[in-house]
Amino acid sequence: MSKAPPLSRQTLSNLELFRGLPTAALDDVLASATTRSFARDFRVFNQGETRVRAHVLLNGWIRISQSGSDGAQIVVRFIGPGDIFGAISLFTDRRYPADADTLTEATEVSWSDRALLDLMNNHPQIAINAVRIVGQRLQEAQHRVRELATQRAERRVAHALLRLLRQVGTMTSRGIVIRFPLRRRDVADIAGTTLYSASRILSAWERAGWLKTLDRRIAVESLSELMRIAEDESGSDITPLP
Repeated sequence: MSKAPPLSRQTLSNLELFRGLPTAALDDVLASATTRSFARDFRVFNQGETRVRAHVLLNGWIRISQSGSDGAQIVVRFIGPGDIFGAISLFTDRRYPADADTLTEATEVSWSDRALLDLMNNHPQIAINAVRIVGQRLQEAQHRVRELATQRAERRVAHALLRLLRQVGTMTSRGIVIRFPLRRRDVADIAGTTLYSASRILSAWERAGWLKTLDRRIAVESLSELMRIAEDESGSDITPLP
């Protein structure tokens, strides 16, 4: 684990959790913060662990995955720069609900449960920001549940890739590339389908020339085809990519 870079007031002010805070409040946030840097494939915390903290990712990418009683594991979401993670456990049973693993080298800043609650009491804007973030996550979860209940696997895979392209897509000469390594199992999990179905769908799209895999990163070469599949049956819930 490498030494984390110094944290600044400016960096904190750019994070959604601390947006709109005055200088004095940012100084309080900074005083109780702990920064850490991780190598790729590092376990940040374990599902069920009780020494919980509120984490915000400064750079890199993290996979959040959850295991069931039968040992089966699914990907819940991907965490990118600026995202908060692990914090829900502070307000529930004080246990992390999932595992967090780095997909790339990464740096995070975190706060103990007591420190974050004190900051929220002293600076209510933090609590307001946190509620907004949780609301956005809940809305996303509701969309995914609706997709699972009403859409066929091919359409769900298209939706999943479009969400990732909006979040972490980079335009290159070889297409729009998702900026972190993505396993086909990951695609299956976030699309709510089996590994077999996700692999079959992605392979067919590769043969058609719509996408390809470059060093475990998916590059979409025909965005219009993904949009067409996602919009099939009802295109009202698709927002065009920039």
